[in-house]
Amino acid sequence: MAPRSLASLAHALGATSDLDGALIALADAVTELDRGAALAMFRYDGRREMLRERLTPVQGRVERTSVETTFDHLPTPLRVKVAAGGQFVDITDRTADYVRLFGFTHAVEGGVLALRGLRVEGYLAAVLALYEPRKIFGTRTTERLGPSLALFDLAFSRLSEREAREEAFRTLEDVTQRVHGEYMRRLRQLEGELREARNTTPTGVAALSPAEVVALQAESARAEEEVRRATRKADLAEQQLMSAVGQLEQAHVELHRRNEALRQRTRTLYLLDRVLTLDASTSDPEALVDGLVALVGDDMQAQRCSLMLVAPDGESLFLAGGRGLSPEIPVGMRTRIGEGVSGRVAASREPLLIQDVGQADRHPLLRDQYFTTGSFISFPLVYHERLVGVLNLTNRAKLGVYTEEDVERVRLLALVISLVARNAALPERLGSTLA
Repeated sequence: MAPRSLASLAHALGATSDLDGALIALADAVTELDRGAALAMFRYDGRREMLRERLTPVQGRVERTSVETTFDHLPTPLRVKVAAGGQFVDITDRTADYVRLFGFTHAVEGGVLALRGLRVEGYLAAVLALYEPRKIFGTRTTERLGPSLALFDLAFSRLSEREAREEAFRTLEDVTQRVHGEYMRRLRQLEGELREARNTTPTGVAALSPAEVVALQAESARAEEEVRRATRKADLAEQQLMSAVGQLEQAHVELHRRNEALRQRTRTLYLLDRVLTLDASTSDPEALVDGLVALVGDDMQAQRCSLMLVAPDGESLFLAGGRGLSPEIPVGMRTRIGEGVSGRVAASREPLLIQDVGQADRHPLLRDQYFTTGSFISFPLVYHERLVGVLNLTNRAKLGVYTEEDVERVRLLALVISLVARNAALPERLGSTLA
């Protein structure tokens, strides 16, 4: 059924999948407007500048005819207007000749031929030719066909792009087929040449006897076995080398550990000498305590340290000296034995090592604003099974953590400090003075 409105024409153009369907829909629209009018479309070849094919809608189908007519048959001004597209251009001069050129053989005398260019992506792609009888009254068919032609332009662009994609796909597929065929032909040729070369004995080379072939195979097997053995030996040598390197690294680590231990022992002996020299060089108990605290603090990298001695009453400890302490902690401050960190260490006479603040969150020491790390050592001073005091070391430099090895170093220093404190009677002399 012929379309009778722009909506039905738009639906027909949108539903068609080829140019023939679009051209038939447009021809039906022309027939609806003027039954005496005739429509044809000419495909244009821009590279050759020729009209190469005529498409004529006839009774619901499209007839295709090869024309091979150059576009320059038209006068130049007329040809420029047609190539610009967008509107019909009337042929006024030599109308009869151009009517026959464009294939309207059934035209009547006095008709009007109009041409309209169709452009795709800025280039002329086809030419619409419309022949209509001349009218004395009324609007011409080309004018009333304007909205329908605008819809046809859109459909023509869409279908032309689709045809271009399909053509590109077919071209690519053809090229791929040709390349694949040439590849397979060349591959078969090479396989034939290889088979011929294997079955042909080279000129001047005598064919090997079965015994010689067996001998060559045996020699090849021996060579492969030698290569396998050499590879195995190389692998074993590499494993031995890696093992030796690992042992050497362990020995180097052990040597470094022993060297560090020796350095620490040397440092401890130096400190012991300093302590004994200090004891022999001064008789002032406060100067002696300050010197002992400074030596131990420097050796253990403690930014905060304190020395607490047993008070004359034997039931409490008093702060004999320290460094890095809070201003709220005065020298002489007392702590009952069994209370606090120092008091409990004095009561148990066992050293206390804390490496993580989470392990000692119940100690009052951790509530001190001057405590900046979670690691400290509290060591009892005992001489001949008699409690002398407690040595505290906290806030190791660079946020370090005290270890069991540090406790062993403090053990020797604590023994010497206990000896010096007892020989100098520091608890009694300082206890009475501070009291």
